[in-house]
Amino acid sequence: MKKFIIAIILLGICSTNVLGQYYESQESIGNDTIASGYTVVDTGQAKCYDASGAEIACPAGGKPFYGQDAQHDGHLSSYTDNGDGTVTDNITGLMWQQSPDTNEDGDIKADDKLTYDDAVARVNTFGLCGYNDWRLPTIKELYSLVDFSGAGPIGYESTKAFGMSPFINNAFFDFSYGDISAGEQIFDTPYASSTLYAANIETECDRTLFGVNFSDGSIKGHGLSLFGPDKTFFVIYVRGNPDYGQNDFADNGDGTITDNATGLMWSQDDSVSELNWEETLTWVQQKNEENYLGYNDWRLPNIKELQSIVDYSRAPDSSRSPAISPLFYTTLIVNEAGRIDYPCYWSSTTQADWSDVPGVNAAYVAFGRAMGCMNDIWLNVHGAGAIRSDPKKGDPDNFPSGVGPQGDAIRIYNYYRLVHDAV
Repeated sequence: MKKFIIAIILLGICSTNVLGQYYESQESIGNDTIASGYTVVDTGQAKCYDASGAEIACPAGGKPFYGQDAQHDGHLSSYTDNGDGTVTDNITGLMWQQSPDTNEDGDIKADDKLTYDDAVARVNTFGLCGYNDWRLPTIKELYSLVDFSGAGPIGYESTKAFGMSPFINNAFFDFSYGDISAGEQIFDTPYASSTLYAANIETECDRTLFGVNFSDGSIKGHGLSLFGPDKTFFVIYVRGNPDYGQNDFADNGDGTITDNATGLMWSQDDSVSELNWEETLTWVQQKNEENYLGYNDWRLPNIKELQSIVDYSRAPDSSRSPAISPLFYTTLIVNEAGRIDYPCYWSSTTQADWSDVPGVNAAYVAFGRAMGCMNDIWLNVHGAGAIRSDPKKGDPDNFPSGVGPQGDAIRIYNYYRLVHDAV
């Protein structure tokens, strides 16, 4: 996805706004500015990978690994730098604070982070550019900024971010990795949303907040008071388009669900069984050959399309349901703790990392509990609606205690749901 830069004179959103930069893909499918209610912005992923992690030429139809993220262009990102500390997203219609440099000292470090309560309180006096309608973004608004052309820190152990690039467009948004001098790790870059988890994760904390990590493109629930100082986050505020993230589902009565907000049509049923990533992409091709439900242009959704149907007001431990509208059928599973639960679902999006074989993992959404093993106990560590990643192939029995600081469960064999454009 080649990009070009056009300098344009802006008439001014603030009096200091004289010159901005407008970035737009040459493959913008005729949409210079969309700014509709809930347009899902493309992930920005332009490379194809195999299951071993190697970058490959994007395959033709009928071949292994056909149908992954890079082979389906959606609404490609388009930003305007307003030259006044704000950035306008021309696709979503949202205006963003450009930098999480809260203390405005020119450096983005640990002391710029805020607790959730402080972030909520601060917005009441935040008047950037003279606007008084800034808000803390919802998790869907915040995730609209994620760019999967980045390279994350999976398996990284150094204190310098060599070979990495952020999962946000840093030509427009200021970004910094974790503050090593303050005892943080490279990947300590959570940004706060306004979305609290509908049910607490299984710890002693009172509240759990969803945040986006722009070092790897993940969404995780964070306990706000876990046996010590309150969790802190980078914060950028947003304004405009109050409809963003609001679904408008219609049951078509034929095994499909249309979201009139996003223009996407979904299969009402999930796969009912699990496969690894390559097998899932092959299964989608088979469904198209069968003209499944009367359509032959189904695809495995990219991670931002899949996140668009998460219902963050629902959770297994509160609504006794998956984090999705009850219009959808969701298969029951038994999770690592032996509890009745709901699956994780594959996306077509590779979660690339810094290594020589960057495409080992693919991103998924947990519509049930996002399990992890801590102190030899399996818990819901990140909440239904979390976004993490799994290896594309392998044996899950090789990961009896998960991976990472929270022992994230590794399943490898996940479920899947089909999508295509409704129009």
